[in-house]
Amino acid sequence: MGRPGRRWLLSCITGFAFAFLWLADPTTSPNNLQVLRKFAFQVSWTSKEILYRLDVGWPNRPEYFTGTTFCVAIDSLSGLVYVAQRGDNIPKVLVFTEDGYFLRSWNYTVDTPHGIFAASTLHEQSVWITDVGSGSYGHTIKKYNSFGDLVQVLGTPGKKGTGLTPLQFDNPAELYVDDTGDIYIVDGDGGLNNRLIKLSQDFMILWLHGERGTGPAKFNIPHSVTVDSAGRVWVADRGNKRIQVFDKDTGEWLGAWNNCFTEEGPSSVRFTPDGKYVIVAQLNLSRVLLVAAPPVGSIGNCSMINTIQLADQVLPHLLDVSGKTGAIYVAEIGAKQVQKYVPVEGYFPSFTHS
Repeated sequence: MGRPGRRWLLSCITGFAFAFLWLADPTTSPNNLQVLRKFAFQVSWTSKEILYRLDVGWPNRPEYFTGTTFCVAIDSLSGLVYVAQRGDNIPKVLVFTEDGYFLRSWNYTVDTPHGIFAASTLHEQSVWITDVGSGSYGHTIKKYNSFGDLVQVLGTPGKKGTGLTPLQFDNPAELYVDDTGDIYIVDGDGGLNNRLIKLSQDFMILWLHGERGTGPAKFNIPHSVTVDSAGRVWVADRGNKRIQVFDKDTGEWLGAWNNCFTEEGPSSVRFTPDGKYVIVAQLNLSRVLLVAAPPVGSIGNCSMINTIQLADQVLPHLLDVSGKTGAIYVAEIGAKQVQKYVPVEGYFPSFTHS
């Protein structure tokens, strides 16, 4: 059987498997959701080739996912994967190796995690978490070491607000820390604020865009942020169904993509290690997009290359990409798990496969 025939057969088998699982248990128990991960499959958008495949063996012991997995961060320098989950009487942060081995967990001062970012150097392993809880540690952005010791708190713990002096947050969604230590924050997962803030490494505000609206540099639920190698800041403006792009030094608005997001806005945005592709999650469509990155000096329109179509109700919330292997790790709040997708050998020769 040729390659197109094998793909057609695989799609049919997968479809029957999904139908069987849903008919057997229409409430979709957590056990069945763990089974669903074995049948997640990729569907091409603009080509017939599959660029990523599901690593069905990651992690080695998925039973450590005991809550709702909201976010994931990759420390490529140390080969670690951090997963933050929500729930009562469970560890909020899980630490795995990129090979899938569970190392440890911690829970100290974590209330309701939303976003997570690993920003390690040769001298320090650090993990940043945005906390949207209503308790004594909520509405803050916190820096930890790899073992969960609290190092720094940004915001007013337990108090939401719009203030800048001191800096306050309301449901901060995510952050990105670049190689210089500068911090980019999207603040406003349905709260009072709809802001993109750049802080220096000593936490001074360098520039800010902070108004709700549909025009350039205005937001409606800014949900995810990343920075590319060309010095451009990319924001998943989820409620406006677009990605907005800014100059990292000046904050100048450079353009926006909306043609890829007519059905649903982006919930997460990251780049592949070579900078050639943008990886985007769409929550309610249970879909991950592979989009061509624009050249330096141009934003243009969104150009879809490929997709990873997940099962219904898997709900990919936030994702991260390994800077070493190019693997995509997807935190799924519907399936309550993190899945790993690895590049198919030969398509991304600059990546080191695991």
